Amino acid sequence: MSTDKSTDKDSHRSIIKSTSIVSFGTLLSRILGFFRDVILAKFFGTAAQADSFFVAFRIPNLLRDLMGEGATNSAVVPVLSEYLHKDKKDLADLMNILFTFFLVVLSGVTVLGILLAPLVVRVVAPGFTSDVQKFDLTVQLTRILFPYLILIGLTAYSMGILYTLRSFFWPAFSPCFLNIACIVAALAASATMKEPILGLAIGVLIGGILQLIVQIVALQRKGVYLGIAKKFNHPGVKQIKRLLLPRLFGSGVYQINVVIDTLCASLSSVVGPGGISAIYYANRIIQFPQGLFGVALASALLPAISGLAARKEVESLKKTIQFALRIIFLILFPVAFFCIFLSTPIVRMLFERGEFDTYSTAITSTALLFFAPGLLSYGGVRIMVTAFYALQDTVTPVKVAGTCLLVNAVLNFVLMGPLKIGGIALASSVATTLNFLTLFFVLDKKLGGLKKGLKKYLMKLSFAGMIMGVFVYFSWQLIPISNEWVKLMLVGALGLSVFILICFILKVEEIKKVSDEIKKRYSRH
Repeated sequence: MSTDKSTDKDSHRSIIKSTSIVSFGTLLSRILGFFRDVILAKFFGTAAQADSFFVAFRIPNLLRDLMGEGATNSAVVPVLSEYLHKDKKDLADLMNILFTFFLVVLSGVTVLGILLAPLVVRVVAPGFTSDVQKFDLTVQLTRILFPYLILIGLTAYSMGILYTLRSFFWPAFSPCFLNIACIVAALAASATMKEPILGLAIGVLIGGILQLIVQIVALQRKGVYLGIAKKFNHPGVKQIKRLLLPRLFGSGVYQINVVIDTLCASLSSVVGPGGISAIYYANRIIQFPQGLFGVALASALLPAISGLAARKEVESLKKTIQFALRIIFLILFPVAFFCIFLSTPIVRMLFERGEFDTYSTAITSTALLFFAPGLLSYGGVRIMVTAFYALQDTVTPVKVAGTCLLVNAVLNFVLMGPLKIGGIALASSVATTLNFLTLFFVLDKKLGGLKKGLKKYLMKLSFAGMIMGVFVYFSWQLIPISNEWVKLMLVGALGLSVFILICFILKVEEIKKVSDEIKKRYSRH
């Protein structure tokens, strides 16, 4: 039985602590992101300029996941975790080789992206070609924003190193700098520039620079000084290549998925005008709990279960994965039902002002309504994919993602006719649910024991969530409060209380664990 420090670091309590750090940083970032989106909605709404910006910003972000965060999470962290307790010079050499590789590749792709921007926009948003002014603006914004790929790619790699070193604070809080830069740029540009959307793009680049600087300083405090590699032969590089290639294909599949969604949303003759902006704003609402809890938990989980997998502690590994799933479902179930039953009031209160009118609210709330059922699976997929990466299996997620890509593409074209923008959102929810279920059953077959008690647990949460959803819907209709913000907070608090009460009645074990943990914390003060 292992009792070393690494085991302590991989305990459930340690994972919760790490998750809480990442969650708090993510919460602050999401709050700032909310203010950023409120400002964007006020000044640009779902008009042509907004669509152009969101397409242009999406392009480097697609490549970011493919070459930055996706690669780091799947291949770099597990391998660096192995070398962490080996020779320090070996680890430093590997870090510098990877830094040099990412710098060269990201720079090359950025130059190509700038040169080929018109072609890229035609592929990603073919619906824009019918509007010359909108197309030209999107190309211009794409060229301005492409260097962001270098900044965020190197930031993602630096974050991967910090995660490996169990340092979560600055990776969690650095996105705040991007949001602050965007807020300042949007306000300043709207007051001083003829084309304020161009000023917003410059703000994105400034935010990217600040994020990277913060990570570099955090690394140096940990004694890590990244530089250009002098040699490129390293056994860890071969190991990362073996893990990375399937992950690139898998991430590529996911990015094609996003491109198909964007392509369909750009067809205003089918889904109506403002589709891309509506998808963006609805996604931002969905990503708030997803980033706050799903991404945070997965980020804290990866180094922990990578350590368990490396030490071949299979039983602890299974328990930790199941623990993570139960926690993420407990958190996301009430959020999903809340978004389903109150989609229109949520969107109206968050965004309806200035250029964001009642039409913008209608199409965005429709997208949110159909995205919400997939929220549970989005969180579940994060945990499942993280588990496969920890086991250094990057092939299985690729195969599953490829199948789900086809499902999503077919459903997009089938559903966007009758459901408009809601059809694109529903297609994503269905495909993501299929993705999660497939990964779960494959991993259960591989490890065994993951299904134990989970079906009954999900039935309890579903029942509690449905009761809560019906309660908040009728509470919203019946409570006579004119201030919608006060009303939303009251209805939300009452709804959550109903959910927790039913979970207690149904004896949901995790509720009791959370309650006991809170009591312990308060008893110490």
